[in-house]
Amino acid sequence: MKNAIIVMLAVGLAIGCQKVPITGRNQLKIISNDQLLPLSAQNYREVLDTSRVVRSGSQADMIRRVGSRLRTAMESYMNANNYGDRIKGFQWEFNLIESPQVNAWCMPGGKVAFYTGILPYTQNEAGVAVVMGHEISHALADHSAERMSEGLLANGLIQGGQIVAGTAARNSNGQVNAILLQSVGAALPIGYQIGRALPHSRKQESEADRLGLIFMAMAGYNPQEAVGFWGRMAKAGGGNKPPEFLSTHPSDQRRIRDLQSLMPEAMKFYRRG
Repeated sequence: MKNAIIVMLAVGLAIGCQKVPITGRNQLKIISNDQLLPLSAQNYREVLDTSRVVRSGSQADMIRRVGSRLRTAMESYMNANNYGDRIKGFQWEFNLIESPQVNAWCMPGGKVAFYTGILPYTQNEAGVAVVMGHEISHALADHSAERMSEGLLANGLIQGGQIVAGTAARNSNGQVNAILLQSVGAALPIGYQIGRALPHSRKQESEADRLGLIFMAMAGYNPQEAVGFWGRMAKAGGGNKPPEFLSTHPSDQRRIRDLQSLMPEAMKFYRRG
């Protein structure tokens, strides 16, 4: 078993390795956007079709406005720094969903969902930019594709030096779709979850924090708003959160410390909107 895992990892590394924008971290990506983006769009549409989408009003307008400013800043950076291929095929959408969930997310391809339940914590437009910048950064950094690639390895879908994902996508869309869902938060076997997936997810969360700060600053939003937002989230969470060791996110205390240490870098990009 150990030798098989080593072989699969070697094959994976040989197939696809790229660097994350800004941080320069090496990451594994063995599934293409041609495979991933249609699955993402399908899942996003299913969410919208089964949710109460807020189509008009000041809050919906704000979500679209923040999304537009962040998109412009991010696309400008990506295209100017030879990362344009990573956003090829993105079809951006920014939707507000009526729900008490304190949540927001961005699927690969720029498909953003923002829940009204988080708006009391963002408090203002810059606070929305904190959350949305973080979530879009996950998509720009290919975090879902990275987790999905690792899921393909963990599920043995690399054989004889070939990626089976393409064949699976053609013959069993449900199988690959299940791995996509794993890549955005569904459970993996507990040994893999604690030993690899959770620490890696925390690394991705911290990476998205850094990218999100810089991109919101580029879009003309004050990145210092991030410290206040996460402080409010920490107070709201109370003592009901799991230990950091068993969490996909950094602890609130660590996140705030890290944001404070990243602030001088982010402020270099800040131009008042």
